[in-house]
Amino acid sequence: MIVAMQEKATEEEIYAVIEAMEEAGVDVHRTTGTTQTILAGVGSTASLDLSKFEVFPGVLHVHRISAPYKLAGRAWRPEGTVVEFANGATIGGEKVAIIAGPCAIENRQQIFAIAACVQGAGGGFLRGGAFKPRSSPYSFQGLGIAGLELMREAADAHGLLTVSEVMEIAQIEAMLPYVDCFQVGARNMQNFNLLRELGQVRKPILLKRGIAATIEELLLSSEYILSGGNYDVILCERGIRTYETATRNTMDIAAIPVVKKLSHLPIVADPSHGTGRRDMVPAMAKAAVAAGADALLIEIHPNADKAASDAAQTLFHDQFEKLVEELRAIAAAVGRTL
Repeated sequence: MIVAMQEKATEEEIYAVIEAMEEAGVDVHRTTGTTQTILAGVGSTASLDLSKFEVFPGVLHVHRISAPYKLAGRAWRPEGTVVEFANGATIGGEKVAIIAGPCAIENRQQIFAIAACVQGAGGGFLRGGAFKPRSSPYSFQGLGIAGLELMREAADAHGLLTVSEVMEIAQIEAMLPYVDCFQVGARNMQNFNLLRELGQVRKPILLKRGIAATIEELLLSSEYILSGGNYDVILCERGIRTYETATRNTMDIAAIPVVKKLSHLPIVADPSHGTGRRDMVPAMAKAAVAAGADALLIEIHPNADKAASDAAQTLFHDQFEKLVEELRAIAAAVGRTL
């Protein structure tokens, strides 16, 4: 259920409604926008008589949430969510963020060179995999904590924030000192135990769409994190598996405006995994910005052909720098900045 308070509702009136909702047996999640406070009640609300909440002083209207996801739906935060980071960077809102880096952190020289490139191009986030979920047990599995230490050092030296993938609950605490944003990969989108635990973390979570997941399933997965009290969730469209074999995945550009309509959460586009082909990344990145993406997640490497992981979809530094310049024009054309 959603209880929308009047614009001039007092704190006393808001707390009175919260208390009544909790007494009715529902968990209350509060959000305060620029004009009003909205209370979302989740739990066993089907049998509740909503009319008793409508008569409380300061209440504008009350209605049920028909969608299976309650906190991820746009009704809870109609103005949209802007995820803010400690250094003032944001994902969501007017500016399109650039998140770039290698699929896997390989060594000090590599990650420092990439950090310099990201900073020089105007990007704000350095991404890199330290724990790698690979299809083959014989593929490079990442450097682990040693890799995160290198990425943190490189990011700090270049004024960047860090994004890296967490694969299991046991890794969360160890990763906390090194990452500014936890990434949940496509394979773990429905690892509900991991999602519940990340709901207790007070750092942003970038949640990738599963390989064959529907948009509703993606939003329901985000609900696990949101329901734990972590409201800094960022969704990611990274392509889905279809019958098409010309590309590694099918980049679902239409998912971006669909998510924008259904949810208040910002959405990132990953054209690297979305296509699996270096020559197609620029076109899909531009299309994603035009479709409303709040950020781009792009794989880059100083020697892309010899990257330890996902070489075929990784851009060389000069290709990345050229793409970012071209994206500025796309962003401006749709009323955004880069």
